[in-house]
Amino acid sequence: MAEFTLPKNSKIKPGKTFSAADGATRKKTFRIYRWDPDAGENPRMDTYEVDLDKFGPMVLDAVIYIKNEIDSTLTFRRSCREGICGSCAMNIGGTNTLACTKAIEDFSGDISIYPLPHMPVVKDLVPDLTHFYAQYTSIKPWMQTQSPPPPDAERLQSKEERAKLDGLYECILCACCSTSCPSYWWNSDRYLGPAILLQAYRWIVDSRDEYTGERLDELEDPFRLYRCHTIMNCTNTCPKGLNPAKAIAEIKKLMVSRSF
Repeated sequence: MAEFTLPKNSKIKPGKTFSAADGATRKKTFRIYRWDPDAGENPRMDTYEVDLDKFGPMVLDAVIYIKNEIDSTLTFRRSCREGICGSCAMNIGGTNTLACTKAIEDFSGDISIYPLPHMPVVKDLVPDLTHFYAQYTSIKPWMQTQSPPPPDAERLQSKEERAKLDGLYECILCACCSTSCPSYWWNSDRYLGPAILLQAYRWIVDSRDEYTGERLDELEDPFRLYRCHTIMNCTNTCPKGLNPAKAIAEIKKLMVSRSF
């Protein structure tokens, strides 16, 4: 039987523990992944006991409080705090989601927080998304046309044509779906993953775009598209309630229909 084990320098060790201040009545414990590339030490899990009366109701509120009031060395990304920018995507309680829209009350016990899985870690809760964004660039996520634009009007769509973009344009590229996908874990060097394929489909079905054939040609590959095995992790974890698996299936249907 094969045995799999992490390298010694990748094994997570117990970290520091920070207790809540005296007098705290609503205590909650957060266990947060910590790793500093400059320290030359193994990753660790630091434990923070906090008073819920000191901050807002979301997990991001707790993380910001921990950084501001307890441990200023904690590193993470955040921006809008409204579920729009995707910056604060993390693995919280075993699920990829946005810290700014995930309520603390959704968890009955301790809350464990890790960076998005199967991505290189820059520091603490910050994943390296360089490859992810390079894949996004590869699908040319902008309108491509051959015909000249109308001289005095926009390129118009009917209401029916516009409706085809619903459930696609809302993607915020948080990478929660791609980093929950086993196919992407093992083949991310060649498989585009659910987030990027959903974005690709958004341009394929846009009635104003005139490069549909070229876009499909670019995806006609055993790995770029067809590594998807409809596991559905992507749809289950999307914090925006989108369905990347459906978008991928629609691309596959277009691939089949153009062959007849």
